[in-house]
Amino acid sequence: MNSDGTRDARGTHANPVPRPAGSPEMPATPPRPVRVPGIPPMPDGSSFLAWLRAPRPDAAPGVWRFGHTPRPDEEPDEIPKRQLLGGALIAFLVGWLVWSLLQNGYLGYWWWIPLDLIAPDSWQGGSGAGGQVGTFVLYRGYELLVALMILVAVARLGRWGEVWRRFVAPRFRARSAEQTAPPPQDDPAQWNQLREAGAGEAAERLVAEAGAGLMRDVDHARIMRAWQGVRSGRHSLATFTGAVLKDGAAACLHPSGERDLPARLARHDLVTGQVRLGGTVDDPRNPYAYRGTGLALGPELLGTSLLAVGPAGSGKTGSVVWPVAESLCLHALAGRAAVVVVGAAGAGLGPADAYDVVVRIGNPESVYDLDLYGGTTDPDEAAAVLAEALVGDLADPHPGGDSRRSTTVLAQLLGPFRAVHGRFPSVPQLRQLLDGAPGPLGELRAALQDAGQESLLRELDARERQLGHPGDVGSVLADRVALLDRPAFAAFFDTSGQSRPFSLRALDHPVRVRIDLPERGHADASRILARLVLAQFTASVAVREDRSLFACLVLDDATGVVTPEAVRGIQRLRSTNAGAVLTLRTLDDVPRPLRGPLLGATGCRMALSGLTPWDGQDFAEVWGKEWTEARDVTDRQIIADSPAGKAWHALRRVMTGHAPTARAVTVRQVERERWSASELAHGVPPGHAVLSLTNVRGEHAPPLLVDLRG
Repeated sequence: MNSDGTRDARGTHANPVPRPAGSPEMPATPPRPVRVPGIPPMPDGSSFLAWLRAPRPDAAPGVWRFGHTPRPDEEPDEIPKRQLLGGALIAFLVGWLVWSLLQNGYLGYWWWIPLDLIAPDSWQGGSGAGGQVGTFVLYRGYELLVALMILVAVARLGRWGEVWRRFVAPRFRARSAEQTAPPPQDDPAQWNQLREAGAGEAAERLVAEAGAGLMRDVDHARIMRAWQGVRSGRHSLATFTGAVLKDGAAACLHPSGERDLPARLARHDLVTGQVRLGGTVDDPRNPYAYRGTGLALGPELLGTSLLAVGPAGSGKTGSVVWPVAESLCLHALAGRAAVVVVGAAGAGLGPADAYDVVVRIGNPESVYDLDLYGGTTDPDEAAAVLAEALVGDLADPHPGGDSRRSTTVLAQLLGPFRAVHGRFPSVPQLRQLLDGAPGPLGELRAALQDAGQESLLRELDARERQLGHPGDVGSVLADRVALLDRPAFAAFFDTSGQSRPFSLRALDHPVRVRIDLPERGHADASRILARLVLAQFTASVAVREDRSLFACLVLDDATGVVTPEAVRGIQRLRSTNAGAVLTLRTLDDVPRPLRGPLLGATGCRMALSGLTPWDGQDFAEVWGKEWTEARDVTDRQIIADSPAGKAWHALRRVMTGHAPTARAVTVRQVERERWSASELAHGVPPGHAVLSLTNVRGEHAPPLLVDLRG
């Protein structure tokens, strides 16, 4: 069926966009069991069913919901663990000692007086076998009653009820939850939503596939995505049912034919769409509801974009970028997302087999090329995107700064060239036109005159009049284009149709793309290409037809990429069901006027260990302040008036070495920074980060201290 998981990436460019390797008709690969922490894989599907039935309660933004146990918002006034258990043990020993003393008569026999007063003499002195048995039962029953009274008193003194609630009952609840299957009407493994819609045969086929161990988490997510298409009216019920009955768990495959990634490094839960990055630290600076919970990201958080800042070696790529990219690749296989991952070659962004398209710019073995003009046929749109890539970093970073003059210069050349040749110029041709070479400009003018393109001739005349004038940006554009007109890139950015260019117009489809930038020896060109990809991404996602597909750009190093237009583009991503993940070594790589707007444009902000105090100050300002309770303790010396008091104080001074004092505690509300610049620079341990979150619904999570290794 033509579901969201099987639509091809073709037809979005003047030349066909490269299709992901493989085809939907290729045979399904043998499924690998879903590895779930705490649940061993079973060949009969027990592991998958246990994973599917695991509790996932609603939780605050960023909480890892798989198997999560909700906690109260405020920390209860609980007795410390050691004190509680120690008190319970001491109370038990005291109760056992009292009972032993009573039994052995060390405390006398006064505790038998109530029985003697209440029981009749005939019950106590009965003769014969029946009387002796009655007397034995009476006395043993009274002893049991006294023992129970002592036990109740000991339990209250030792707080045994609280021990049960905190340490014993949760284990019983967890064990019963593992052993007890949900009722059929609430069992997600029964596919009741399909049965209610009349697709009972399809539901039975999926139940059988899951029980036989032929279904995995990606299959479940992909089929649920296709079912959402049926409910929204994009696909028919008959087509969906036919695909499931034919292929079972392999129905509605991704165009690549893949049902999983070659390998997984992070922990994923495709029911909630989350990937676990670590665990929140049990620290007083973290809200109580978050302490000790898993920390996870999903499309609802990435839709507000993420900015991670930390020095080299702090874990940006291995602990943040690759887990997020891996999660988005799984979502793409399930037909839920399209992902573009950009980074330096060899940066550790996953194996090539995990992607459908791998563009290795500057590598002659690269199968795919990058479309310099983003797949558009509009000269003005192409000029705007290209101008942002070439000179966006030279635009005035203050509010209102833009690169409209550069866009106009490029449009004056791209429009006439496309009208004559039916395509946009290659990099060498564009460089010659910007340099004002008389030969190419003359040929272009003659061709326009022959075609009677008067309006485009006026555009070309305007460009020629500006050549050589002071302030002409054409020479600056030509210098930047020259960085791409190098022998290493001679086979790339082809516009003649002889290569396989990838266009970001393909983000209408669940495609996985990795773009390797040639940083070694071409640092300036890499920054231009990174700005180009970001500009094309923000322009492409805004004009998508199907915005139910989440689109995300993962940029491993955003140095030199943040421009005024880029910040505005990131701000618009949330409304288009898209997001961006950016990493920086330091905020000094961003112009000072853009640091505040960048932090404001991203809903999720991460400060990793090793941050400088100057970067910490920017994060401290954006995270703001909060009201906290400050306790001031004052010790005041006590002065005695009476001789006895003076003697007692002298004795205390001899014994303790200090003068007798009285302690006064003052509690007041003060406003303090959530995390100060000094704490961010010196108080975040290695392998940790401070992360604040905002989801697309506007729900916030305050800055959390997170262990990225947990």
